[in-house]
Amino acid sequence: MPDRDDPSPFRRLPPVNELLASGPLAGSIDRLGRDAVLSAVRSTLDDARSRIARGEAIEVDPGALARSAADRLASDRPILRPVINATGILLHTGLGRAPLAREAVEAVARVASGYCNLEFDLESGHRGRRADGVAGLIRRLTGAEAATVVNNNAGATMLALRALATGREVVVSRGQLVEIGGSYRLPEVFEASGARLREVGTTNRTRLSDYERAIGPDTAALLRVHPSNYRIVGFTESVGISELAALGRSRGVLTIDDVGSGALGPGRPPVVVEEPTVLEGVQAGADLVLCSGDKLLGGPQCGLLIGREAVIRRIEADPLMRALRVDKMTLAALEATLRIALDPSRASRSIPLWAFLATPVESLRGRADRLSDRLREEFGLGAASADSVSYVGGGSAPGEAIPSVSVRIEPPLPGRCPGASEASRALREGEPGVVCRVQAGALWFDLRAVFEEDDDRIAGAIGAVVRG
Repeated sequence: MPDRDDPSPFRRLPPVNELLASGPLAGSIDRLGRDAVLSAVRSTLDDARSRIARGEAIEVDPGALARSAADRLASDRPILRPVINATGILLHTGLGRAPLAREAVEAVARVASGYCNLEFDLESGHRGRRADGVAGLIRRLTGAEAATVVNNNAGATMLALRALATGREVVVSRGQLVEIGGSYRLPEVFEASGARLREVGTTNRTRLSDYERAIGPDTAALLRVHPSNYRIVGFTESVGISELAALGRSRGVLTIDDVGSGALGPGRPPVVVEEPTVLEGVQAGADLVLCSGDKLLGGPQCGLLIGREAVIRRIEADPLMRALRVDKMTLAALEATLRIALDPSRASRSIPLWAFLATPVESLRGRADRLSDRLREEFGLGAASADSVSYVGGGSAPGEAIPSVSVRIEPPLPGRCPGASEASRALREGEPGVVCRVQAGALWFDLRAVFEEDDDRIAGAIGAVVRG
């Protein structure tokens, strides 16, 4: 042990083993390996010696140096890393939306680690079509004639308007010209695609006659857009997709249905009942239906274009299609997810989003009670289970509040992060990162979107913050 009374600042520096065993580095060796932690500690001590040699007055307290080593380890961590979503928002856009099913993850790993028949027909030995495999599964789920895939639903909308309506008019209700996350505004997509926007109706009321009067020689399509998490209630009127498609057929113009959230068919995630489905759009006679793959389907980020074969072929022939096409990993994850979705009962167990939504409140309450008991007993925290509300998120089912249960921790907390905001930040920056809510001055950990095996990791993360 160094002599703390020795006037030499070099001799007051703690030994390596003392720092390795300190609170800020507790558990780091198990997570990151001894070599990585040892390197960070030695680099921290080397830096301290250099600063002492330059005549700087530095903090030689073991806790401060251990925190410096922990910060050094944190700076070497990957920028994109897993977190535990305890916010209660299941499709949290900032946290990557839908987690993939185990089968989808395994499918990605299989094709990512080597070559695959991405655009190669193994039977003929000739070049194949990239999206044919998933297109067949989508047809089975929706009854559509054809389908293709691009990078996301914004890309699908842009591509469809460009391929089908460049230089011509597309008629859309004024109440559906929404802006969603990331300043994505539908009128700007029209402008970028080359299609001309023709607004009809008012913000709260649009009738079929409004569409009828707007159709002219320059009309390419009628468009219905899912309003995402924007909703008008009260004195409202809108046109259903069946009426709109019938009008389009009678006047010889296309009907495009952008359902957005990606519920494909009759099998859909539990609880979500009000969202339009692709199947409904296809059966209603829409020529093209657009949706996301990483929302209610619970798959990877992508945009699905589904509809009449002639329409899909026109879209695939557009040069922009190549710029928006998806890679082999996206296709592998999407195929695995679609295969699971063919069996809704299996999907409710295997697709994480569906499983989260299907979890009974009483099951969540039991987990919250056990976790609260542990936090009180091990760390002396003011923890208790509490009823809460979850939401699907991602612009899906905005009006549907889902009963849930949270662990609520009342401050102050022991350690160097006594307040809720300080503790919340420390949890986000920890390993694993835990993202929770700060509400009414308390920490809330909603368990609706937390994998059950992560309950212990939440306890460990809270313990690391408390031990500081």
